[in-house]
Amino acid sequence: MTNIHDRLLIIDFGSQVTQLIARRLRELNVYCEIHPYQNVTNAFLAEFAPKAVILSGGPASVINEGSPRPPSTVFDLNVPILGICYGQQVMMEVLGGKVESGHGTAEFGRAFVTPEAEKLALLDGWFEDDKEQVWMSHGDHVSKIAPGFEVYGTSPNAPFAITADTSRNFFAVQFHPEVHHTPNGAKLYENFVKMAGFKGDWTMGAYREEAITKIREQVGDAKVICGLSGGVDSSVAAVLIHEAIGDQLTCVFVNNGLLRKDEAEEVITMFRDNYNMPFIYADERELFLGELDGQRDPETKRKIIGKLFIDVFQKHAAEVGGAKFLAQGTLYPDVIESVSFSGGPSVTIKSHHNVGGLPEKMGLKLVEPLRELFKDEVRELGRELGLPTGFIGRHPFPGPGLAIRCPGEITRPKLEILREADAIYIDQIRKHGLYDEIWQAFVAILPVKTVGVMGDGRTYDFACALRAVTSVDGMTADYYPFSHEFLGETATRIINEVPGINRVTYDITSKPPGTIEWE
Repeated sequence: MTNIHDRLLIIDFGSQVTQLIARRLRELNVYCEIHPYQNVTNAFLAEFAPKAVILSGGPASVINEGSPRPPSTVFDLNVPILGICYGQQVMMEVLGGKVESGHGTAEFGRAFVTPEAEKLALLDGWFEDDKEQVWMSHGDHVSKIAPGFEVYGTSPNAPFAITADTSRNFFAVQFHPEVHHTPNGAKLYENFVKMAGFKGDWTMGAYREEAITKIREQVGDAKVICGLSGGVDSSVAAVLIHEAIGDQLTCVFVNNGLLRKDEAEEVITMFRDNYNMPFIYADERELFLGELDGQRDPETKRKIIGKLFIDVFQKHAAEVGGAKFLAQGTLYPDVIESVSFSGGPSVTIKSHHNVGGLPEKMGLKLVEPLRELFKDEVRELGRELGLPTGFIGRHPFPGPGLAIRCPGEITRPKLEILREADAIYIDQIRKHGLYDEIWQAFVAILPVKTVGVMGDGRTYDFACALRAVTSVDGMTADYYPFSHEFLGETATRIINEVPGINRVTYDITSKPPGTIEWE
């Protein structure tokens, strides 16, 4: 599907911010893929045929035996290469320079780089004030640059902060231009892809047509069932696949008892009013809640939910006359958080119920047309497909639903309390005109009761936590800075209107170190 575009290869050495490099490039309409270094073989390079290569950062030390390396043939491709942090160090080590550890040259956090030598095309738009703020995160440092390289920028602890061999279009920086702490970092990437000759033709309009072609080639005349959660991802996937294969697609919307207040009715209404496609409503509340009864471990809950979804879809695949494919709205961040995109060195954060393939007994193959997309790209694709604007802007809702907003044991009374509190919270956010400023907002009911006073009586009820974050793609997030007036008003409404809650807190943890959801 993607080989009609110029492609940029990001070789991943395990940095937790490698995906941000991809985000910066996608924003420039450049198609890129992240692949772990151990998968980048000579055969892979020949097939992928990158127009440019970026070497990511990573936690290893290049001076240690067995540390990660790209294949040496990367440097013989005759394409521009940009090394970042560890990527710079491995470039220097492989190409004849030297890297050392310690000696007081480690840098972590904000630093300032000043220019050296003549102007470099990579740095167009930089150094207008004779220095640039960057984000450093390195213990080792380059002590000798490789032959052919010159120095174009220095920082107090990185004398080779920016180096380049302009004759080969090799560039290397010690800092991380992909993070927002390097304010002008996006300009550096823009300059790099411009020098590499990218046309900037990666758009959701083009992706739509390519995805439709690929779906038709994959599916043929077979039938497909789509696991519809009612969220943006699965809904966009369903509409895209329906555009490709029409009534070969049947959507299965599962009410697992873990939906928000009135959500089942809203999803059913939207699809039946806007789209003429086969649609099954599967009321499986008793099945899911029965299996989850007494379970407290978050990973166990996720795995139970994932297994039950498979069981339900398998049942309905038989009902629709032997479907051969299951469609899901899996996104790139889901895959990165579960395992790195292609089995690379990035650390697994948590399992996702819709990642990891299907059990053989199911006899279905996966159709995942959004697997390479970030959330904002999915929303743009939804606009291309004509989904209702209000629906496209909905906050993300996880597949396991309220199960992961109910830490500890799940009970029906706790879920009802949670639904009511969540509905009030979202109503408050909409009433104050804040919904579109927030990436995701929800209530979590805590596995603890607290003493309170209401009227002249003592209460012993649940505490809840409000969560609201801003983000671009869900990979990193900051808490939303509500006013104290908003928080006070919302807490008062929840306590007054929801029996069972007598204490409200606000979660101000960013991601990292936290995740957006509580489990």
